[in-house]
Amino acid sequence: MVGATATAELARSLGTRAVVGGTTWERRAIDPRPGPRRLRELVGAEPLNEAVALAGPDTRTADGAVFAESRVAGVRGQRTLLVDPSEGPASVGAALADAAARLECDLVLLVDVGGDVLAHGDEPGLASPLCDAVMLAAAEPLVAAGVTAVGGVFGAGCDGELTVAEVLARLAEVAAAGALLGAWGLTPAAADRLEEAVAAVPTEASAQALLCARGAVGTAEIRGGRRTVERSPVGAVTFYFDAAVALAAAAPLARAVRSATDLEEANDRLHAVGVRTELDLEREAQR
Repeated sequence: MVGATATAELARSLGTRAVVGGTTWERRAIDPRPGPRRLRELVGAEPLNEAVALAGPDTRTADGAVFAESRVAGVRGQRTLLVDPSEGPASVGAALADAAARLECDLVLLVDVGGDVLAHGDEPGLASPLCDAVMLAAAEPLVAAGVTAVGGVFGAGCDGELTVAEVLARLAEVAAAGALLGAWGLTPAAADRLEEAVAAVPTEASAQALLCARGAVGTAEIRGGRRTVERSPVGAVTFYFDAAVALAAAAPLARAVRSATDLEEANDRLHAVGVRTELDLEREAQR
């Protein structure tokens, strides 16, 4: 969510309106229940369709978990989006296309913090590939519905999963496929605005990206010491790419789940290529 806010600042600097959002899947520290929440489990949200809802500062789960999107809505003074990825890429893509039409948006940017959305699956640090794969795979139905879909990687390596070198190698694959559209680094003014969101949202990865924009270098520990981040000015940059082309040429995990009919099937498909997911880890932790 905070990573998407960084891109919203680019839009704002160009005089373009942006609606920011994220998924209904919070980290265990915020919501201990495994997997994403369905829209029917939300309090204080306005559903736009079966998979997308508008959220305000008071939006939360029925048992009180507060979404990052709710906190950012309070900071920005405007409603944000919550996207439920439970029904798989086709459903998510169709729902996002419908939401874009309702909100008069002509471009959907799918922003990942860290860069694991482009993972191959054999990276030692990879821990949360499932939601990213489903969301990037949603680019295909988005484009089929006539909506431009752009992918983005913000804060390369800042989530402590893929290393910076691994992320840059994956982005080189995107570039080789002709899909790299450009890059944008946080300006001082955008960093100030991002800092407001970081202060309101319990986030470590985007906070590290902000520190990169402030000049931090070297390694730092996150996730209670379980992950290490390599900080450099690269962490302050968002790389943009044609999401549909990247899906076809440089995102094997997203391709693996592209026709999955729901999150369970997507999870099974990643298992079939030897990848464990964040859903597996959350379920194990709950036992």
